[in-house]
Amino acid sequence: MKTDQIIEPTKTVFLQTVSLAVTQLKRELQQDYERAYPELREVIHLVLDEEEAKAWKLTAFPHLLLPDLVEAHLANLSLRPVETKHADVFVPRHDDGLRHYQPAFAV
Repeated sequence: MKTDQIIEPTKTVFLQTVSLAVTQLKRELQQDYERAYPELREVIHLVLDEEEAKAWKLTAFPHLLLPDLVEAHLANLSLRPVETKHADVFVPRHDDGLRHYQPAFAV
């Protein structure tokens, strides 16, 4: 079928894009946590691998869960959270200055 031929390449591109995003995010998280805990390089690497596998099992968007999973795992190891350089990507949770848009209807 023609639609099957279109869906498969799209799915492949999606998985490649997400996989690339996860790889880049893991690299950034590794650097962030190594800066804070240079003596725990191998432990951080193991935690990242374990939490990546868990994130892939939970969702098709593992890069969205990975930072929180890693932070929670490291908190269980009694390590404090680390300020990551990619934290500015997300909207602050306590921001009261959000604009609320009303939908516009065309007549």
